Amino acid sequence: MTQRTLEPRQLAVVGVTLFSMFFGAGNLILPPLLGLQAGTSAVPATVGFLIAGIGLPVLGIIAVALAGTVRELAGRVHPLFARVFVAAVYLAIGPCLAIPRTSSTAFEMLAPLLPADVSLDTVRLVFSVAFFAVAYLLAMHPGRLTRLLGRVTGPALIALIVVVTGAALVSPGVQAAAPQAPYDHASAIQGFLTGYQTMDLLASLTFGIVIATNIREMGVTEPGPLARAISSAGVIAGVLMVLIYCGLAYVGVNATEVAAGATNGATVLTASATAHFGAVGTVVVAAIFLLACLNVCIGLISCCGTYFSQEISAVPYRWCALAFAAFSCVISNFGLDAILAFSVPLLGALYPIAIVLVIMGMLHGVCDRAPQVWPWVVGVTAIVSVVIALRDAFAPGAWIATDALPLADMGLAWVAPALVAVAIGYVHAKLAR
Repeated sequence: MTQRTLEPRQLAVVGVTLFSMFFGAGNLILPPLLGLQAGTSAVPATVGFLIAGIGLPVLGIIAVALAGTVRELAGRVHPLFARVFVAAVYLAIGPCLAIPRTSSTAFEMLAPLLPADVSLDTVRLVFSVAFFAVAYLLAMHPGRLTRLLGRVTGPALIALIVVVTGAALVSPGVQAAAPQAPYDHASAIQGFLTGYQTMDLLASLTFGIVIATNIREMGVTEPGPLARAISSAGVIAGVLMVLIYCGLAYVGVNATEVAAGATNGATVLTASATAHFGAVGTVVVAAIFLLACLNVCIGLISCCGTYFSQEISAVPYRWCALAFAAFSCVISNFGLDAILAFSVPLLGALYPIAIVLVIMGMLHGVCDRAPQVWPWVVGVTAIVSVVIALRDAFAPGAWIATDALPLADMGLAWVAPALVAVAIGYVHAKLAR
């Protein structure tokens, strides 16, 4: 039955579905560690993190909704760029990084509960096979994700997180510690850069394809109401993440004594939960990570399978999804550390490009009047970010010319060239007229 808009209850379910697709391992690990390390600078660090980890992804959802698809948004630069960039984003948030990370992180949280004499490599293999088999089967109906993520696993995840953060909020306050590196200098900027690691901006460019499918299943099919429903769902997911991120960051600030010296947010959460609930707390945190990682894995397999089955029409969705699940299962057995080491340069290359695309997408009415601005800004940003990423991957610490650019010491060397490219693009557009 066709309808023009979603009812509030339906919109809430779609919003929780989108939240569940976003909220994975990185979203759980990063805020508590930020709170612990930032200490007295936790507020500005958290604000920077919220801008990158929530503000940009919500804008990404809206920008794609306004453009129609991420391909149409990137196509304003060049059709070939659109194909390459969109494929790179799907592969990054899919089988090359984010999907394997879900299984590896979930296993890392379950490992402390295993007997001391078992072989971790063997158990990891069995766990990953079972994890991806379940995720694949649940992803076989991408149009029905709202029934699973929005009504069952998503609310369950939120309830468990509320238990852990609520215990920290009602417990006696602990004196916040002095900020540690990297938050002892320009904490807001460092929080912003930490937000890259959630990968949510890249995910926001791709999740729209599955969310749109679910909204169409509910009866909203016209482009205008569909775009508004997607944007509203993005705002609902963003509000949920703001509340939870702030709670998790407070857990970190309040864990100065029980998690002193921790280098991983999972350790901070486990220490806090164990301090409040004993051994049950460890089980609760493991359940939170398992649910969060499974939710995200299902969503990512659905998105990647849907996109590539449309791109390669000869291969049906179920085979694309199976290929991604199987490949990710293999990669996940290399371990979490290897996956995370690969992620930093890859995200450093893709994130600046995604940021300028989203900003220009929100200002498309202005940018489209000077179409040459699109290839200039995105092209210059891509060159700078890829060069820096290659340096970081193969020669970390080596000096390159981009290090002389403004804001390079803050990890934002691409900003000044992008602004110069805006001016060049407008001059080019005027000459072209």
